[in-house]
Amino acid sequence: MMFTIAIDGPAAAGKGTISKAVAAHFGFAHLDTGLLYRAVGAKTLAGEEALAAAEALDPADLEGDHLRTPDVAQAASRVAVDPQVRAALVAFQRSFARREGGAVLDGRDIGTVICPDADLKLFVTASAETRAQRRLDELNGKGLATTFDAVLADVEARDKRDRERETAPLIPAGDAVLLDTSDLTAEQAIAQAVKHVTRARAG
Repeated sequence: MMFTIAIDGPAAAGKGTISKAVAAHFGFAHLDTGLLYRAVGAKTLAGEEALAAAEALDPADLEGDHLRTPDVAQAASRVAVDPQVRAALVAFQRSFARREGGAVLDGRDIGTVICPDADLKLFVTASAETRAQRRLDELNGKGLATTFDAVLADVEARDKRDRERETAPLIPAGDAVLLDTSDLTAEQAIAQAVKHVTRARAG
């Protein structure tokens, strides 16, 4: 049985949390495609060339807390605008999406580019201020000192870069279901996503 769920949205909207929970609920495999770009970004910070890093990417490269730092997030956003890097990672993602047993992929262009024929597309979003506060709480929880204004500026810069890039800009697919999590708890957002998946599976 193949059933592909594409979940897109901007940084800190909750798509990762929702994707993991939906995958666990239905027993589907999960791929955070942002980790692919973070892994490439991390390699460029270590001195590697972006395209070479993307072409040589190994599943083991997707592990480690170092991928969650602000520096790596910015590096990931920079390499993601490179059409050659994106092309090098497309096959990896599409192969994962077609696996037996169902798959959930989350990222920025899953419903529009990677899996335009996905069985269900969700676009998870929230206000920039809400997302900045969530990211600030996450960073503070890891002992990383920063300010709300700095995080908000970072979120808005990433949004602008993601929306305005020529290749695979961050936009909802025409048939995507919009899920705004600004005023939802994680549990409420997950419950709504599960409801949408259940409905899609029932046809």
